[in-house]
Amino acid sequence: MNRGLAIGLLLLTGIIWSTGGFLIKLIPWSPLVIAGLRSGFTAIIIFFYSRPKNFRFGKNTWAGAICYALMVICFVVGNKLTSSGNVILIQYAAPVYVAIFGYYILGERSTKIDWIAILIILTGLVCFFLEELSFQQLWGNILALLSGVGFAGLTLYMRKQKNANPIDSVLVGNIITFLVCAPFYYNGITYEPIAWAYTIFLGFFQLGLAYILYSIAIKHVSALDAIIYPVVEPILNPILALIFIGEAMTSTAKLGGFLVIFGVVGRGILKEYLRVKRNPS
Repeated sequence: MNRGLAIGLLLLTGIIWSTGGFLIKLIPWSPLVIAGLRSGFTAIIIFFYSRPKNFRFGKNTWAGAICYALMVICFVVGNKLTSSGNVILIQYAAPVYVAIFGYYILGERSTKIDWIAILIILTGLVCFFLEELSFQQLWGNILALLSGVGFAGLTLYMRKQKNANPIDSVLVGNIITFLVCAPFYYNGITYEPIAWAYTIFLGFFQLGLAYILYSIAIKHVSALDAIIYPVVEPILNPILALIFIGEAMTSTAKLGGFLVIFGVVGRGILKEYLRVKRNPS
């Protein structure tokens, strides 16, 4: 697969991911029930896609799986505590953590352009915590930060398995999430058809299909690129939340979100320009 097609898959992945914010809000269950059941459905589709011959996975698979579980649990819980726009934009600061730890895990050095982008992104993150936040919203933002750490770790360890089967980390991560959340199912599940329909969509498509596409694309791009190009997710997520549930972001959060996206996208465009300039063929 060439790099252009891989980037196209990443963009499609971002579009599918963007449906998660408002749909989680519409499901009347506790966040741990949603996170666990969603991952249960995702594990099914990932299993039939990857068809692992055994469950004896390496340390990179397990490390990626733990990062995945941290990401999805914190994302769903955070989404219930603060606005979905805040959660996805704060999570999208993951390139900061990729740049910091990428050299130690992958040997991929960060450049001056990366560090300038990181400074801009960090400034944007500060804006989210300058709002007049309730205690609940503050914890929502903190969980979004942790979700971003998990996303970065997953990206790094999936990239480290580029010559193996990186989708295994997603499979194991969903199984871990389903089991961790299991104690909350007994009293937390109701039987409204629409709630189950939303949860099944989130499991099979918003996570399952999206991560199949992501795992294919990540073998052909760098770890930072794998986070940068699904940028349509943080753009579409708050727009969809506004359209479907009337949830608007504050002016301070919008500024923070603009800085995060500007730092991420600006870095991607500039590095692509320099890459083409160095290798015009």
